[in-house]
Amino acid sequence: MQTLAVDIATTFVDDAAALVTGFGRAVLRFAMTPIDRVANACDIAGVLTERRATFRMWQASRARARQEGRRFSLLRRLSPFRHLAHLT
Repeated sequence: MQTLAVDIATTFVDDAAALVTGFGRAVLRFAMTPIDRVANACDIAGVLTERRATFRMWQASRARARQEGRRFSLLRRLSPFRHLAHLT
């Protein structure tokens, strides 16, 4: 009985966290839309499109590595610079 109560509570907490995360992403996307429009309008040299393409290639290579069974190291996942990994 106690295990069932813990499972229900854990499920509720996980669902609530997912709901808050999704709501936060929706609000952030709504708030960033005008900024993205201005950035795309000012992107004369095509830097943003090149960066997006590079990031998509990087994500695809990560997905292939996961499918092949290779894992990225724990140090790389916890690095404070992991968000800058797609930059050359």
